[in-house]
Amino acid sequence: MSRMATPLSPPVRIRPRPLARAAVLALAASCALGTGAALLAAPAHASAPAVPAPATLPPDLREGDSGADVTELQERLNELGYWTNGVDGEFGYYTEQAVVALQKAAGIARDGIVGPDTQEALDQGVRPSATTDSGDLLEIDLDDQLLLVVSDGEVERVINTSTGSGRPYERWDGTEVIATTPTGTYSVFREVDAWDPGPYGALYRPKYFNGGIAVHGYPSVPAHPASHGCARVSMAAMDWLWESGNMEVHTTVVVY
Repeated sequence: MSRMATPLSPPVRIRPRPLARAAVLALAASCALGTGAALLAAPAHASAPAVPAPATLPPDLREGDSGADVTELQERLNELGYWTNGVDGEFGYYTEQAVVALQKAAGIARDGIVGPDTQEALDQGVRPSATTDSGDLLEIDLDDQLLLVVSDGEVERVINTSTGSGRPYERWDGTEVIATTPTGTYSVFREVDAWDPGPYGALYRPKYFNGGIAVHGYPSVPAHPASHGCARVSMAAMDWLWESGNMEVHTTVVVY
């Protein structure tokens, strides 16, 4: 993928990020397209006290569970802005993705299991903060590995993402480069409403914002950076980005 494209949209006003940081947690896993393992510090962000805390859930809710407790979990995640693909009382892949996004924002273990630390994050209303204060746009937080849908400084939706792994790989022309998602302010300039073949595999419904770098869907979205440089989200989350109109051509994308 090309990594040297010039930002395509006017700059947006950036607010300084919070300085407070939580303890870091390292977690490595593997993934299909452009896999690589990396460890990231996951900083905590400001909570949203206006959202009331739910009743305490039973310990260690995880993928495969179902019932009223899972429904309550999904409703709470939705209240806080974490994208879950709906409330159905079934703890499936997309609920796990939302839990991982919450864990990233809270700076706790990214295991997708609702244990005591995750319950505390739910009770406290932990959610990430935007760095911009005007416009409808997307922010990609490389430290937390989160994609944020932002409107006038307010985070509307939070989606788990996986970006450039930071590992070396061989390009199609034989040169070795580092898998990086460049920071900067860009604009969506091309979209493909299908699987788009590429030199490192096909990308699902990609929205390109920096040369060959796109936000795209993929069956596997690990909790750590694992791509060649794109911002990978789940396929259903990519469908939602298309259908919601939150990432049309010319939408600003801020990567930091």
